[in-house]
Amino acid sequence: MKKIIFSCIASFAFLTHAAQPLMLVTVDEMIESNKAPPLFTAKAIPEKDAPVIQIINPKIASTVSSPTPVEIKFQSADQSTVKPESFKVLYGTFQIDITKRILNVTKVTSDGVLVQAANLPAGKHKLILNIEDSQGRSGSQVVEFEVK
Repeated sequence: MKKIIFSCIASFAFLTHAAQPLMLVTVDEMIESNKAPPLFTAKAIPEKDAPVIQIINPKIASTVSSPTPVEIKFQSADQSTVKPESFKVLYGTFQIDITKRILNVTKVTSDGVLVQAANLPAGKHKLILNIEDSQGRSGSQVVEFEVK
């Protein structure tokens, strides 16, 4: 009987946790990143036929609310495919690797990524998204937006 009750409680705790929005970054990570001076980054010309990363949601042209769905699409050139295992997401000035936080709630496919609800603290954010294709070419997308 105790095992059944424990199992029910554990299942409920798992379902409750899974239903909560993904916390992409903490308030402290955001504050420290925004206070730091920008790191020097060399400008680079994108590789010819490198995979393209498109942000479908949220609509970053305007202020983003939180939690928000996140939908990212990948496009590869002819004769190549996107390697989902190469997907990386770096956050802010310090380029904190938050990829595992995303992988804990969703799966990356060769088509893209879908997170039902991502939580971000109010403030300015910068994400650097990276993906490679089967030909070894890297595509990157820098995304800057504000959450109100």
